[in-house]
Amino acid sequence: MNIIVKPAQPEDFELLLALNEGALPHVNRIDAAELAELFGQSFSCNLAIVDGEVAGFMLALLQDASYQSPNYRWFTARYPEFVYVDRIVIAPKFSRLGLGAHLYRQLERSAVGQAPLLACEVNLRPANPASLAFHKSIGFAEVGQQETDGGAKLVSLMVKALP
Repeated sequence: MNIIVKPAQPEDFELLLALNEGALPHVNRIDAAELAELFGQSFSCNLAIVDGEVAGFMLALLQDASYQSPNYRWFTARYPEFVYVDRIVIAPKFSRLGLGAHLYRQLERSAVGQAPLLACEVNLRPANPASLAFHKSIGFAEVGQQETDGGAKLVSLMVKALP
């Protein structure tokens, strides 16, 4: 298996939106305009490519973006510097191949010297136990919880210190 991580480009947006839709409800729905706005503010938006096929992506922001997500705002209210993983999506046929860890390693390498920690959230309601276990296994720890969407969602707010 040949894995390549490379920066996404605007011509990849249609594919990113399709991958994102396939990961609902574990990530929030976004449309093309929202994706373009996030991409424009992103610190990193990388594709994971396996044997020539896009298998997933990760989009991350620094602490100074104008993003209004309640989870991102939770971190901005508590931490002066961080890299926030807004979404990581791996297509189902590529799950359990280590691609998430691969994308995180790439992000960590690029984030060193930019911020002291990574931040993310994982759904507790609706439950996403695989993502929660994955994030704990790579060193994330819960620092809070927050309800969003009028109580329809409950998230674990997590951080990981960078070296």
